[in-house]
Amino acid sequence: MQILHDLTASLTHTDIPVTNVCAGAFWTTVTSRFTGMSSTYRELDLQHSDHPCMVRDAGELTGKTAGDLAAYALSDDTVSASLGMAAINSLIAIDEAACRPINAYEVLAEKGAGKNIGVVGHFPFIPKLRELAANLWVIERRQRPGDYPESDAEKYLPRCDVVCLTSTSFINHTIGQLLGLCRNSFIVLTGPTTPMTPLLFDYGIDVICGSKVTDAAIVNRYITQGATFRQVKKHGIRLLAMTASS
Repeated sequence: MQILHDLTASLTHTDIPVTNVCAGAFWTTVTSRFTGMSSTYRELDLQHSDHPCMVRDAGELTGKTAGDLAAYALSDDTVSASLGMAAINSLIAIDEAACRPINAYEVLAEKGAGKNIGVVGHFPFIPKLRELAANLWVIERRQRPGDYPESDAEKYLPRCDVVCLTSTSFINHTIGQLLGLCRNSFIVLTGPTTPMTPLLFDYGIDVICGSKVTDAAIVNRYITQGATFRQVKKHGIRLLAMTASS
C-alpha cells in the first residue's frame, strides 16, 4: 500500500475540521477544505453479521479533522476506507488548468483501438470498448457474462497494451498489486474515488479520470436518496481527466 501511504503523507491542511459526512448507498462524500467523493464500497453485508469491523465513531465524525478521517483509508473495513478516500479527496485542490473535460472511455478509445485492453471493473462503456479492441479482458469481482474473475488478473493484465483500473482499488487496497501487473501498459485510472493529484503519475499511471464536486448540497441530496453515479453526475459534478504530460 505504498501508494496509499504516500498519498496520505502528501496531504496538506489536514487540521481542517470535517463539516459534513454523507455515506449513501452507493457514494460517500466528506466536506472539509472541499467536498470529496468516493464509492461506498462494501465487501459484505456487515449490518447483521459478527464481522468485527465497523466505522469508528459513526455519528461523531463531523468536527474531527480531515486528516483523522483520511487515515481511515488504511482501514481493512472497506466502508471506513471509503470514508477515508472521500476525506483524502476533500483535501486535494484540483488544478483544473491541467485537466480536460473528458471521460475514461474517450481516452481508452483513442489509445486502445485495435489493441489489447484490460479493464478492472465492469463499467457501462464495456460494450462500446469491446467493439474497437483487438482483445478486451474485463476483470470483475462480481462477474457478468464475459467477465473474468480477479484470479485471472495475473494472466491477462501483463498482456495488455492499455489498462483501465477502477479507483475503488484504493479502497480494497489492491491498487499496488494491480499496478505491478501492468508496468508495460498505458494505464488509465478512473472513477469518482480517484484522487486528482499528479502524485499518481509517479507510480506509472498515465491518465487519471475523476470528478470534482461543484455543488455539494445538490450532490449530497442525490446521494442521501440512493442515487447511482449515472443519476448524480449531471448535478453538481464535473468530470475531469489529467494526463502525465499535462
